Amino acid sequence: MALVQIENVSKIYQTGDIEIAALSDINLSIEKSAFVSFVGPSGSGKTTMLNLIGCLDKPTQGKILVNGKQVDSFSRQKRAAFRGDVIGFIFQSFNLFPILTAYENIEYPLVMIKNEPADKRKEMILNVLDSVSMLDQKDKFPDQLSGGQKQRVAVARALVTQPKLVMADEPTANLDKKSSLNVIRLMRDMKDKFGTTFIFSTHDPRIMEEAEISYTLDDGKLT
Repeated sequence: MALVQIENVSKIYQTGDIEIAALSDINLSIEKSAFVSFVGPSGSGKTTMLNLIGCLDKPTQGKILVNGKQVDSFSRQKRAAFRGDVIGFIFQSFNLFPILTAYENIEYPLVMIKNEPADKRKEMILNVLDSVSMLDQKDKFPDQLSGGQKQRVAVARALVTQPKLVMADEPTANLDKKSSLNVIRLMRDMKDKFGTTFIFSTHDPRIMEEAEISYTLDDGKLT
């Protein structure tokens, strides 16, 4: 069974009397332990696609299954609970808490979402910090880290809950070329190590080459 199944999905936004078709009649499936990119210019529908798969939004029509569950039928509260159990997120702006250390940023979802006991949290955090080669930076605050290091912490935070799926919207947009490639290759290594499916969006051709499968969106349609 595919991890993600999208059937005849469209998303229309209403702005006053104007309807904007962000996605039109999308059909695709994504297998477990895949490394997939959605590519295309700004406004092509990449972020909308990630938001739908990541259960942050619902389609106007069509069906979306993630990990065997029809998530488009979920209530807002059920989608939030499902995200906490199944999905991790990596953001282009890192979204780290400035007043928390790298360790504490990674700990946050284990406290707020998983409610793991302290001894288990420590083991999980140290393991994932070691996996992203940030163990020696665990006590530093975000403003003491480089952009590439911040994104490594963000990857660790996304993985610490052991999700089946990680969504990354333009995860290298704020990084230089070297850091961008390092972060994408780190994500791919994590996919191989943990069997996690990564789905990311990008318009950077250097990053597209690192994907195993790429879907091109143009004006809301798969081309």
